[in-house]
Amino acid sequence: MNPTASRQSGTATTARGTMSRSSRRRTMVAAGAVLVILSGFVLRLIDIQVVHADDHIADSISTGNMVGSETLWGNRGAIVDANGTVLASSTMRYDVAIDPTLVGDIKRETEDGESYTQTWDEQAELIAQILGQDSAEVKQIVADKKANEPDSQWAQLAKSVSTAQYQALRELAVPYLTYESNPSREYPNGAVAGTLVGFESNDGDPLAGIELAEDSCLEATNGEETYAKGGAGGVRIPGTEKVTPAVDGGQVQLTIDSDLQWYMEQMIAEETENQQAIAGTVTVVDVKTGQIRAAAQYPSMDPNDVLSSDPNYRKSLVFSEVFEPGSTFKPVTAAMLIEEGVATPLSSVSASSSETFPNGAKVGDSFVHPTYEYTLAGALMDSSNVALSKFGELLSDEQRHDWLTRFGIGGGATVGFPGEENGWIAAADTWDNQTHYATTFGQAFTATIPQVVSAYQTIANGGVKVPLSLIESCTTADGDVVKADAGESERIISEDTAEQVRLMLENVGFQGPVAEQIKVPGYSIAAKTGTAQKTNGSGGYKAGLYFTSIVGFAPADDPQYVVMITLDEPKRVTSSAATAPALQKAMTYVLQSYRVMPGASEPETKLPKFK
Repeated sequence: MNPTASRQSGTATTARGTMSRSSRRRTMVAAGAVLVILSGFVLRLIDIQVVHADDHIADSISTGNMVGSETLWGNRGAIVDANGTVLASSTMRYDVAIDPTLVGDIKRETEDGESYTQTWDEQAELIAQILGQDSAEVKQIVADKKANEPDSQWAQLAKSVSTAQYQALRELAVPYLTYESNPSREYPNGAVAGTLVGFESNDGDPLAGIELAEDSCLEATNGEETYAKGGAGGVRIPGTEKVTPAVDGGQVQLTIDSDLQWYMEQMIAEETENQQAIAGTVTVVDVKTGQIRAAAQYPSMDPNDVLSSDPNYRKSLVFSEVFEPGSTFKPVTAAMLIEEGVATPLSSVSASSSETFPNGAKVGDSFVHPTYEYTLAGALMDSSNVALSKFGELLSDEQRHDWLTRFGIGGGATVGFPGEENGWIAAADTWDNQTHYATTFGQAFTATIPQVVSAYQTIANGGVKVPLSLIESCTTADGDVVKADAGESERIISEDTAEQVRLMLENVGFQGPVAEQIKVPGYSIAAKTGTAQKTNGSGGYKAGLYFTSIVGFAPADDPQYVVMITLDEPKRVTSSAATAPALQKAMTYVLQSYRVMPGASEPETKLPKFK
C-alpha cells in the first residue's frame, strides 16, 4: 500500500466526518430555534385564547370591535281554555330577503350525479309558489333593486312567512336567499273567544284581552349569545361564545270552555241576524264557582286577522257594554224588600198601567191593563213598573241605593278584564222625583253584563255572591301553578230571601210572557227579561229602539248555570221577547253539555199574580 495515499485517504475521511458533525449541529440549532419560536407562538396563542380569553372578549365587546351577537328568542306563554285547548301560542315567522348581485343560474346535480343548470326563471317560479306570489313579482323585485341600487346586496321578498314556508324555501337550496326570524303569535281557534284572548301589535306588544291582562305571566325574556369574530369575513371564533339563556313565559288557563264558546258564538250570530239587531252577546256562568264558561258575541274578531274586523268589535262587548238593566233588576228590588222585612212574595199593591205619583213623576207599564191588585210575585211576572214603584216606596232612597251597591251597581269592574266598564249610580241624596221611582225597575242607573249576571248568581247561589272569574291560573315555565285570586265570597242576602226570590223567578219563567219560548223539556227555568231605552246622544232616548236582555238560571230548583242574552236594537221583535229564543237554545245546550240531571219541569209552588 502506498503510505502517501493512505494518509490522504484518512485525511479526507476525517474532513468529511468533521463536516457532517458540523452540519448536524447547525441543523439541531436551527430546529431548536424554530421550536423555541413555535413554542412562543403556542404559548402566546394559549395566553390569548385560553388564559386571558375572557379579558380579550370583554375588551372586544366594550369597544364594539369584531363582536357578533344573536338574539335567543324566548317563547311567549300559551293561553288555554279550561280543558287545556290552546287558544293562543307562540311560533316563529320569517322575513325573506334576496341578494340581487348574486342572482343567476345555478349548477345542480341529480341524485344520479348528472349535472344540469337551474335558471333564474325556474328558481323565481319555485320561490313564488312557496310565497303565494307570481314569479313575475319575484323577478320584478330583483330587477327594480338592480336598476335603482346596483350595488345593493339586499331586497325583501316577503315578510312574516310561516315555518312551513321557511322550510320549503330552505329545501330549494338557493344560496342567495336569507332569512330573519321573528317570534309571532298564532290563534289556532281563530275567532273562537277572539275578543277574550285579545291580540298583539306587529311589534309583539299586547294590545287587548288576556294577552294584555296577563302579560306579566305570558311574557318571555329573550336571551343573547355574543361571540368574537375574526378574519375579513367576520368568522365566529370558536370558544368565544357567551350565552345568556332565554326564559319562556308562563301559560294562562282560562275558565272558558272553548267548545261551549264556539256553539254560543254560532248561536248568537244566527239570532242577531234573525232579529235584525246590531249586535248580540251570550254569557254563561257556573253558579257555584262564579267561573265564566262562555262570553260570546256577534260581530266578533279573529285575532289572526285583526284588521279585517270592525274596530268597534275588536273588544269584548260582554265587558264593555254599559246599559240601564231595566226589568232584569226588578228581582233585586224584590230581594231588598224581603230582606228588609217590608214585603213577601204575596204582599200586594194596587196598580194600573199608567200613573202619576204625588211628587209629579209619571210611570207606565209596557202594556195597557186595568187596575190590578198585584202581588210582588205577580209584579215580576207581568213586569209592572207601576207596581214595583209602589213596592219600592216601602224603603227609603238611601236603603235602596245601599242595596243596589251591595249587588254590585257602581262598585267598579266585576272581573277586571281590560276595557271593562264600571256602571254608575248617583248618590241617593241627588235622586230627583223620577229617579226615586225609576230605580225600582232598573232605570236611572247603569250596569254591565257581568254585574247583572253576578246579581243572578247571588240569588241562585242561596244569597252568597261568588266573584265572577275568567282566569283559572298561571303556570310558570318552571311548572309552578299560581291560582288566580278571584276574591272572597260574600253573603248578600239570607238563604231564605234568596229562596223566595228564586221561587218568584221560577214562576216568571213558568207563567211570564215568554214562558213558552224559553221552555226546556225536563227542566224548570227561572228567568226575567229586560228592555232598556237607548240614549239618542242629545239627552233623550231613541224612539222604538232598545237594548234588550234576558237572564235565567237552571235547573230552577237546583241552580247550576246562569245564562244572559243581550240584543242591541233588534228590529224584527223590538221588545225583550226577541232574546227568548236565544236563551232557550243556550240553556238547552248548557244543560245537555254538562249533563245536568233533569228534574221538575214546573214550580213546586205556583205563586198567584193577583191578590
